[in-house]
Amino acid sequence: MFSAHKERIVTGTALVLAVLAIGFIDNFFLMWAFLGLTYIIAFHEANKLYGIENNNSLYTYAAILWIIAAFYPYGDDLFILAGIIFASILVYKQELEWKYMLPFIYPTAGMLFILTLYQEYGVLSLLWLLAVVALTDVGAYVTGKSFGKTSFSITSPNKTLEGVAGGIFIATVGGFLVGLSIVSAPVALVISFFTATLSVFGDLFESYLKRKADVKDSGAILPGHGGVLDRIDGYLFGAIVMLVLLRGLV
Repeated sequence: MFSAHKERIVTGTALVLAVLAIGFIDNFFLMWAFLGLTYIIAFHEANKLYGIENNNSLYTYAAILWIIAAFYPYGDDLFILAGIIFASILVYKQELEWKYMLPFIYPTAGMLFILTLYQEYGVLSLLWLLAVVALTDVGAYVTGKSFGKTSFSITSPNKTLEGVAGGIFIATVGGFLVGLSIVSAPVALVISFFTATLSVFGDLFESYLKRKADVKDSGAILPGHGGVLDRIDGYLFGAIVMLVLLRGLV
């Protein structure tokens, strides 16, 4: 069993240890640098999925955006600002293509929301997000393998309705327990449920992009796991709904 999945297990273990170490140190600029590296790699993979090639200026803009996020406390606002600036340049020069905006929506929005979540609610909020999304993924896999019969979506044929429901239930319960260290019980339950639910669609969205691009993985940087987007897709949607609900309910 181990030999068959050795590469995947080793990579997964290394990733978990790295994330836990960075979370334990809990230093803003270390977290910003780690998330920034993750963002640039995910940005590159997204460009390939969108069919964008040989446009290095996009990476410059992405890097500038992330540098500003280190000093401006509302990273999610920067996402809106980037959209306005892009639209302004588009109509002024009429030399850009609309598809160049796509990587500044996904994965940019989700990564900025993750950074802002950390800034506003601390490392425990990221632990909460990590627990919910991971439990959704693992719960869906185990439940789907055990009881799955009904196809969930044509976008991802391997997913079953039973698996998705089981994953959301397990993540809601587990996330509720973690969330109690940050918010009240009713709020922890609501946020865990909706974060788990949206993380499913984050995974589904990336599956849609890969189907459109006719590729199996977003990249090959993580042995046994594919690309960075393959590992963070659920977090990119989950972080947005978690931050929005924390601001609205707490």
